Amino acid sequence: MFDGLSERLASTAQKIRGQGRLTEANIEDALRDVRRALLEADVALAVVRSFIDEVKQRALGKEVLTSLKPGQVFISIVQQELVKVMGEQNEQLNLAAQPPAVILMAGLQGAGKTTTVAKLSKLLQEREKKSTLVVSCDIYRPAAIEQLKTLAAQVGAEFFPSSVDQKPTDIAKAALEYARNHHIDVVLVDTAGRLHIDAEMMAEIKQVHAAVNPIETLFVVDSMTGQDAANTAHAFDEALPLTGVILTKTDGDARGGAALSIRQITGKPIKFMGSGEKIDALEPFHPDRVASRILDMGDVLSLVEEVQAKVDHSKAEKLAKKLKKGKSFDFNDLKEQFEQMQNMGGMSGLIDKMPGMGGMADKIKDQVNDREIRRMIAIVNSMTPKERKFPDIIKGSRKRRIAQGCGLQVQDVNRLMKQQLQMKKMMKKMKGGGMAKMMQGMKGKMPPGMGGPGGMGF
Repeated sequence: MFDGLSERLASTAQKIRGQGRLTEANIEDALRDVRRALLEADVALAVVRSFIDEVKQRALGKEVLTSLKPGQVFISIVQQELVKVMGEQNEQLNLAAQPPAVILMAGLQGAGKTTTVAKLSKLLQEREKKSTLVVSCDIYRPAAIEQLKTLAAQVGAEFFPSSVDQKPTDIAKAALEYARNHHIDVVLVDTAGRLHIDAEMMAEIKQVHAAVNPIETLFVVDSMTGQDAANTAHAFDEALPLTGVILTKTDGDARGGAALSIRQITGKPIKFMGSGEKIDALEPFHPDRVASRILDMGDVLSLVEEVQAKVDHSKAEKLAKKLKKGKSFDFNDLKEQFEQMQNMGGMSGLIDKMPGMGGMADKIKDQVNDREIRRMIAIVNSMTPKERKFPDIIKGSRKRRIAQGCGLQVQDVNRLMKQQLQMKKMMKKMKGGGMAKMMQGMKGKMPPGMGGPGGMGF
């Protein structure tokens, strides 16, 4: 997300940082670049105008013109204004209600409501330690009810059955009663979507809302619709008392116009952003962290939180002990590293959160995408247990068999073997002088086939 905007703003930042001092003329040039970048990112025109006015007013003040590092101060102002536009801070869900707390999900068809219900249910179970019940009031699409049932089983949520011959309000009331009787903490209600906003749809969702009186009414919107997302959110907000927005498909949106427009147009906070189909690909929306990503400053806090939540620490400890004893880093270990990376949203998800990766991100993503990681895992899966443990025995005939077993080429097997060898050498350095030595050895090295430093670099 924000790839195009990040590139343009990073370029503007570079130019203005190079200025010895800032004048009204070169601030105007920078603002022109920022304005163009925002419009190209499909940010609503009204939002762009007020954003530029705010930055200009502050940039022409003493704070910048008298600063010893005016370029840095200017970029800092842009960052602060981006944060302000998106909502200052993350606004958490309000679950302070007599259980069950009800969360109603609204939105157009195809926005990803049903998947988001499951993702949010998983997040509430893992981070808030809440028991959850999910129910579908979409009586127009039997497939939606079945989809939610399947997803509920995947995330460990309880599923309340419904059918197309019931009334949406009756379904919602029955689910709420069931949750009360079974002491469930949170009920997530999935509602019917339409291809466009219509009076019938709005009347129905108002009735469901009145029937369950939710503590949170969240609007789920596809970020790829750009500023249209903000306009649709505004229309829903006029019909329902929305408490927040969930942006979906942010991994497919290179512009970011929706994220920068919604708060200003609707006055409602973006509470979560979803990326990809994976059931855990939902994260709280932190305006300050997103602003840092836009300006290519990375998002180290989210990266650390992700590592803490998703890395299997027992496996990491086991590997550390193994290396400390002087044992070799084999293909079983390499496969584990790949799987840990997949759990964290793949290489592209990590790169997006690393500072200073704006210019490199696309090149690295081309080399190390999730498809490439899956291919690497397939090669390891094609090996015998002995070959995984003792990579040195893999010679010509074994390479051919492994390549045939996973439907790839011998060159692919060779590339992975080279990768494993490089990782093995670096892991040896860990034993002698810890992680610092390993990082020193990795500096500037980009092995073929894997764009990041020293392959995985974990």
